[in-house]
Order: sequence, then structure tokens, then C-alpha cells
Amino acid sequence: MNFLRGVMGGQSTGPQHTEAETIQKLCDRVASSTLLDDRRNAVRALKSLSKKYRLEVGIQAMEHLIHVLQTDRSDSEIIGYSLDTLYNIISNDEEEEVEENSTRQSEDLGSQFTEIFIKQPENVTLLLSLLEEFDFHVRWPGVKLLTSLLKQLGPQVQQIILVSPMGVSRLMDLLADSREVIRNDGVLLLQALTRSNGAIQKIVAFENAFERLLDIITEEGNSDGGIVVEDCLILLQNLLKNNNSNQNFFKEGSYIQRMKPWFEVGDENSGWSAQKVTNLHLMLQLVRVLVSPTNPPGATSSCQKAMFQCGLLQQLCTILMATGIPADILTETINTVSEVIRGCQVNQDYFASVNAPSNPPRPAIVVLLMSMVNERQPFVLRCAVLYCFQCFLYKNQKGQGEIVATLLPSTIDATGNSVSAGQLLCGGLFSTDSLSNWCAAVALAHALQENATQKEQLLRVQLATSIGNPPVSLLQQCTNILSQGSKIQTRVGLLMLLCTWLSNCPIAVTHFLHNSANVPFLTGQIAENLGEEEQLVQGLCALLLGISIYFNDNSLENYVKEKLKQLIEKRIGKENFIEKLGFISKHELYSRASQKPQPNFPSPEYMIFDHEFTKLVKELEGVITKAIYKSSEEDKKEEEVKKTLEQHDNIVTHYKNMIREQDLQLEDLKQQVSTLKCQNEQLQTAVTQQVSQIQQHKDQYNLLKIQLGKDNHHQGSYNDGAQMNGIQPEEISRLREEIEELKSNQELLQSQLAEKDSLIENLKSPTSGMNEQSSATASARDSEQVAELKQEVAALKAQLNAKSVEITRLQTEKHDLLQKTEAFSKSVPVQGESENVIAAKTTDVEGRLSALQQETKELKNEIKALSEERTAIKEQLDSSNSTIAILQNERDKLESEITDSKKEQDDLLVLLADQDQKILSLKSKLKDLGHPVEEEDELESGDQEDEDEENEDIKDQDSI
Repeated sequence: MNFLRGVMGGQSTGPQHTEAETIQKLCDRVASSTLLDDRRNAVRALKSLSKKYRLEVGIQAMEHLIHVLQTDRSDSEIIGYSLDTLYNIISNDEEEEVEENSTRQSEDLGSQFTEIFIKQPENVTLLLSLLEEFDFHVRWPGVKLLTSLLKQLGPQVQQIILVSPMGVSRLMDLLADSREVIRNDGVLLLQALTRSNGAIQKIVAFENAFERLLDIITEEGNSDGGIVVEDCLILLQNLLKNNNSNQNFFKEGSYIQRMKPWFEVGDENSGWSAQKVTNLHLMLQLVRVLVSPTNPPGATSSCQKAMFQCGLLQQLCTILMATGIPADILTETINTVSEVIRGCQVNQDYFASVNAPSNPPRPAIVVLLMSMVNERQPFVLRCAVLYCFQCFLYKNQKGQGEIVATLLPSTIDATGNSVSAGQLLCGGLFSTDSLSNWCAAVALAHALQENATQKEQLLRVQLATSIGNPPVSLLQQCTNILSQGSKIQTRVGLLMLLCTWLSNCPIAVTHFLHNSANVPFLTGQIAENLGEEEQLVQGLCALLLGISIYFNDNSLENYVKEKLKQLIEKRIGKENFIEKLGFISKHELYSRASQKPQPNFPSPEYMIFDHEFTKLVKELEGVITKAIYKSSEEDKKEEEVKKTLEQHDNIVTHYKNMIREQDLQLEDLKQQVSTLKCQNEQLQTAVTQQVSQIQQHKDQYNLLKIQLGKDNHHQGSYNDGAQMNGIQPEEISRLREEIEELKSNQELLQSQLAEKDSLIENLKSPTSGMNEQSSATASARDSEQVAELKQEVAALKAQLNAKSVEITRLQTEKHDLLQKTEAFSKSVPVQGESENVIAAKTTDVEGRLSALQQETKELKNEIKALSEERTAIKEQLDSSNSTIAILQNERDKLESEITDSKKEQDDLLVLLADQDQKILSLKSKLKDLGHPVEEEDELESGDQEDEDEENEDIKDQDSI
């Protein structure tokens, strides 16, 4: 402290020093002092002066402070003071700005000092290395300083960190710091680092940022957490917004499932804190980032499916139907649900099934539409409900049909107990509130978007205008309101509805033109010279009339295309008509509505255009202009082309239907085949089981007989022998049948061998008409293959002879068995013999029977082996057949090649003869003209002499 007193105050008797001189002395002390304590005290003094005298300290001390960071890293205290001083110099302190009332000057000063600091990229690298220090007094001020640098000159600092080795990875370690202050400031640092830099966003994401941030949010209490949760959510938005790679990584990492607990709200939702509202608002925005319509369709669709599968959509619908939710959260939830279901059929079907907790339960769509057509509801909420309804109907023909069906006479509830979506839309369409008119018209137009079937169905809707008067169609009622001159917003909404309704629907055009008052009304509106406010209505009327011409099928004689064009040319003028048509796309609100699907307007007065309608205008404006200038002949040609295309499309559709029907039939047949296979397998298994059971029963029966024979010595043995004599002939007959089958197979194989021998003999004869070389090659190849075949046939014959020997042996064995059986039957004892003799004979009979059974088993095994060998012989015969077929094909190919070569030789001989004849005729002509012509013999002799001379010259050169 004595040092500070001497520097700041000076001696009591000395003169007063100025602030600049004091800072200069401190800088000199930092630069020249050899004692660490003196340098530390000097840096501490500079830190205390840096807030009040920011400019002076920054100019004089920045270089010395950076030098301290480089040289005194071993002392954490002086490093901390230096980092704090640099932070005070570079950052724009809000309190200072308020006191000095010089915000712009302060910001310029911070950016200038930041530019000086990062002029040497090594300074940023040095700061990154200091962040690896675990000391709180070094790491925390380092984090604050780097955050301030990123806020001042973000892109330049981001680039330096990006090229620095392990730069981003060092900063990711801050999220794992156990000290919450450093961790929370690390989140703020990563916010500034990842802002508008896709490369750094990817690196941070793949450094496991999602896992760490979601863990922090969970630890802090999800939506009930404090400002740390808010900072983490902002960082997550930076990482995911407009970054398809990170979005895919977030989805593949199953992090969408971890978002579900964020939206678990209780029954009592009153008294939400401002921080909870902010957190939940950011959470909903994060969900919207993943399913934004601006994302690639594939990525959006996969995220939508994941949100439905994990129950996130169901949780959002619960918030949607809950009571006591703050208005801004409810609005953002409606917008979030809108984008989660947009274009996803599964999610749209689920949303259609959601009911509000009322008595009786009402569909969520009906409850939302009641808010949309209620003029007492907030404007932002009504816009959100309209967006939700549009997203529900986007690419959802099933939902469009359900909405239109609520307007048809057959589906309207006659009791009036429940209100349908169609009734709410009609009520809003014809109410006195212009905003309700516009919203209902746009909502109904989305129910018709790209759906010709529903456009035709909507023509059936009839409205009761007043008691006693006949009902009026919805189309006629819309045109009636237009002609009454209502507010501009109402007329614009109705005209957009009519244009969407009539486009690509000739039947609707015919119904519209059938009312004779519609065309004069449109031409009158277009032809008048009105103010700027009415120009948009004139453009929409021109568009509606152009649609009536372009999609006209000429079914009404008074309003065919040519007559309507003539009417435009007489009453309006083609150039004037095209100019009025262009008013739509030139309107200032047209481009704003064409940017995003969400109807986001600052106030109801700006609610003029719908996003889908701007796409329709862009599509039809050019074709209508061409249609107006086309002649009748061109129209006829175009109609013929259209008819041809329609016929072609019908043919294609017919064949597609046929193919579809055939595919269905094939599927049915495949299913039948599979079922029959299953049944066959089941029956086979059942048969196998029954056979095994029968065999078991036979075995048990035989055992019982044997046991009974042992119990009854005399009578039992006799009965047992009788039973065995009854069973034995069955086995013998089975053996006979198998032997007969083997004989027949042997005869069949011998006949096949005879056929193959005849084929081989045929192949032996050489093919006539072949040249010498080809015939020699073919005969050699044939002889080799024939020899191989002969060897195979000989082997087969040997095998057959062996089998025949075995069959003979089996026959002899069978004969022996028959003799043994007869001897056994004769050896049955007669009544009256002694019991000892009977017992001995019984024992002998049992031994013989067991021997016979053993021999029978051996015979069965031998027969099985013979059948397997027979199968092998058949396979060898099949292979010999294929070899013979190959030889025949090769012989045919050789014959064709020889024939072709002979034809080519004959053609060449003919060409040579013609050429010789031409040469002789030319020589004779030259002789007739008097030119000397050398004969072939002379030319050949001259060539020979030239060759001899060349050979002599070569020999002379070799000798030299």
C-alpha cells in the first residue's frame, strides 16, 4: 500500500501528479521492475484505474499487460489482475454508459481496443491457453475477456479460434467445470462463439455439447429453472437453427426424446413466473427450429415422426387444451403444434382426434376455430389458430374432405346441439367483422387447395339466407357479398377464396359463369378508374376473370373463351387488363406474405395476402396473360392437345389400374400359396406323428404279446408264434415290392444307357463339309469327350452289375427267410408233449425270431443304400445328357463358322477377279493412249534388282 500511496498521491510536500502521469509510472514499473510483488501491485493499481480512465489505461498499458500474460504465467494473481484490467478496457460496461451518456463512443472504443488486441492472433491463442488453468482467478476473468472480444468483433475472433489447434475443444471444457459461475459464463461465451458460424457450430455439437446442455437444463429444473436454463436454450438455438447437419445429429442422438419432460405442466397453471414463461417460450421455439418449413423436407419429416413417437406432440396438445396457460405461451404452443403436424399425415390424423376437456367433448379443431372467428380474442392468437388450421390441411386430402363434409347437407347436425367446423367457417365468412371474414375465407380456401374433388363437393353447399326464400349456393352468396361493396379486407378474402376455388376446376367455372351478373360485375370493377386502395381489388377481379377464361371448358355458349376475350378487348382493353392484373404482385404486402407460410402481421390492417395464394398468383399470372393474347385457332390447337393429353392420361391411368389390380391378385395368390404351404407342412407333420404313433402302438402290441406268451407257457408260445407268423409276411411282401421296384429302375437305367450309346455313336461320325483344320480340331475334341463319356458309361455299367448281384443275393436271402418261416410254422409243438420239450423249443423259436428280425433290419438298411446309389446314378446320367447337349451345340457352331468362312472366301475371290479385270482394262486404255506400261514380270524383276543393289551396299558398309 505504501507503493500505491507514493504513486497515486505523491509526497505531501511534492506537486500533484496528473492521472496520465500516474498511469505512465505504473506502466514503467510493470515493465522495468524486477520484483514480482512490485509488478503485481502495479497491475492491481492499473486495474483500479481501468474503469474510470479506460482510454488512458488502454493506450498506455495494453502492451505491458499482454507481456505480463506471456512472462508471468507462474503467478496466478498477477495473471488474474491483468485479465481483469484488459476486460475493463475492452468491454462496454452498461453502468459506465449510463453515467457518461455516450453509448456509441463507448462501443467504438471497445471495438478499437479489441482490434488492437487481436491484431496479433497469438494474443487470442495465449488467452485460450490460459483458460486451461484451473485457478478460479485466472479462468473466470479469461472467460469474461474472451466473451467481450467475441461481442466486439465476433467474426474475426471466431476465425482465429477456428484455426487455433484445439481452440474450440478447450472452451467446451468450461461446461464441465464444477464451479457454476465459470460454467454459466462458459455458456455465454459459447453463445457468442457459435453465433452465425456454421463450422464452429458443427465442432461444438460434435464435442458433445447437446448432452452437456441438456444435463444442465435437467439439473436446473427444466422450465422451472432460472436464467441458466434460458442461456442454455439460446445456445441450443444457435447450434440448431439453419444447421441441417446439427439437426440431423440432434435427432439421431435421440435428444428429441429428452425434450418431452420440458412440457409437463400441472393442473394448476396460475401464477407462472416471468422466468418460467421465458424458458417455456424458448423451449417451444427450439421445437419449431427442428420442424421449420424452411428446413429440408426430409429432415423436417423425420423430426416430426420422432416427436410423435416419443409423445412430444401429445404433450404439446395437452398444453393446448389446458386451462390457465398464459396467452403468449398458448399462442406459441399453437404455432409449435402447427409446424409439428404440417405435411405429416400421422401427426395430422392424431391432431384431428384430439378433444377438448369440455362437456360434451369437442374436437380441438372446432375449439380453435371458435377462437379464430371471435373478434374479442387477441389478434396474435387468431393468427396462430389460422396458421394451425392451414398446417392441418397442408397436403392432407383426408382432412380437407372432413372439413368440407361438415358443410354438406347430409352431414349437418339437424338437432343443432353441436357446432361443426364448417358452420363456424360459414359464420365467420358472413359475419360483420372483416377480420373474421378474411380468416374464414382463407381457411376455407386451404380446404380446397390442390383438391379438385372438394372443389366440386363445395358446389353442393346451400345456405338459407332468410325465412321464406329459397336457399342459395355458397358460391352465389360469396359473389352477392362482393357486389354489395363491403370492406376491402372482406372483398380481398372472398376474391382469394373464389380464385382458389375456380382454379383447375372447369365445373366450378361453369357454375360461376352461369350467374349472368358475375361477368358484368367483374368487367365493371376492372374498367373503373379507382383510387390506390381499390387497385388491389381490381387486380384480384382481373385474376378471377382470367381464371374464368383459362379454365373454361366452353360448355356455356354465351361465355365461351373467345366471347369473354372479345368482351375484355371492347370494355377494358387487353393492355389495361394486364396492367390491372399486375397490381397484385406489385403490392407492398405481396412480397412479405410470399416469404413464410406463417401469417405474421403486426396489425389487422396488414392482413391482406395469404402465402399459398401468392404461389397461386405466381403460377397463373403468366398463363392468363398468354391466354388473353391467344387467337381462337391457337385455343383450338391447345384444346386438341389437352384432349390428346387427357386421352393419354386416361390410357395410362387405365393401365395403372390394371397393373394395380394384377398386383393385388398376385398378392392374394401369394398369400394363398403361403397358406397352402403352411397347411401342407402341418399335414405332413401330422402324418409323420401319426405314423410314429402307429409304429409305437405296433411295438407295444408286440411286446404285450411276447409277455403274454411267457406267462402262458404252452398257449402263450403258440399264440406268440401265430402272431409273429402273422406279422412276418407283411415285411416279406414289403421286401418283394422293393426288389421289384429296383428291377424296374434297373431296366429303365439300361434303356437310358442304350440311348446314350446311340447318341455317342452318332457323334463319332465326322461332320462333312468342314475344312481340314476345323474338322481336325472338332474331331479331336469330340473324341476326347466321347472317350470320357465311354468311361463314365462303363463305370455306370459296373455299378449296375454290382447292384444286380446284390439284388440276386437279396432274393436268395428272401428265399431262405421263407424256408425258415415254413420250418418255424411246422416246428410248433403239438398238445401232449412234455413241458421240458416245449420250453426248449420255445427258447429256440425266440432265438430264431430275434435272428430273423435282425436280418430284416439289415435288409432294410441295404435297400436304403441301394436307393441312394440309384439316385447318384441318375444324377450322373443327367450330367452325361448335359455334356452331350453341349457337344451338339459346339458342333453346330463349328458348322456355321465354316460355312461363313467359305462364303467370305468366295466373296474375296470374286472381288479379286473384278479388281484384276479392272486393272487389265485400265492398262489397255493407257496403251491405247500411248503411255508406256510395264508388265508385271518387268516390275517384279526391277524390284528384285533394287533389292540386290541394297544388299550389296549393306555388305560394303559392313566390310568397311
